[in-house]
Amino acid sequence: MSLTTQTGKVLIFSAPSGSGKSTIVGHILELHPEIEFSVSATSRPPRGQEKDGVEYYFLDVDDFRSRIEKDMFVEYEQVYEGRYYGTLKSEVERIWAKGHVIVFDVDVKGGVNLKKYFGDKALSVFIQAPSIEELHKRLVARKTDSPEAIAERVAKAAEEMTYAPQFDVILVNDQLDKAFAQAETLVNDFLAK
Repeated sequence: MSLTTQTGKVLIFSAPSGSGKSTIVGHILELHPEIEFSVSATSRPPRGQEKDGVEYYFLDVDDFRSRIEKDMFVEYEQVYEGRYYGTLKSEVERIWAKGHVIVFDVDVKGGVNLKKYFGDKALSVFIQAPSIEELHKRLVARKTDSPEAIAERVAKAAEEMTYAPQFDVILVNDQLDKAFAQAETLVNDFLAK
């Protein structure tokens, strides 16, 4: 079954690290059993309690590159040197075969690429922290990255924010309850179409 002949819907949530994207996606998943999380592939090692096939499919760099050469990705990006992230075609086929709507929780460039690929079948949402300073505080509070990694992520966030206009909607996450409500409305309206 070809991906281009599918009629399924796709939700794309993208944001700089620390913007609250995964928290908002988790909230949407709790409300909608017909929506299923698309597990991305990455060449980075697991963090904390992350498990293969749950948060990500963890692949080594050579395996990831081999799958790129075999055209096994809907989209992929080298986000940092030697750190790839991508969406496997097999993951999209798996979810659509169940008749579910796919939700992607991806980096900003991945979100832009997914929107281009899926077009009108997709709603793309850019989640933005209220400020770079708030983003920094959130990343420190997560306690999952070194100070060097946090500095790298904060620097990258400024560049990623320039992609916001390429999304269907920009959702500013300054108050989580308000962001939840806005995300719920966006998703409900899109699913009703």
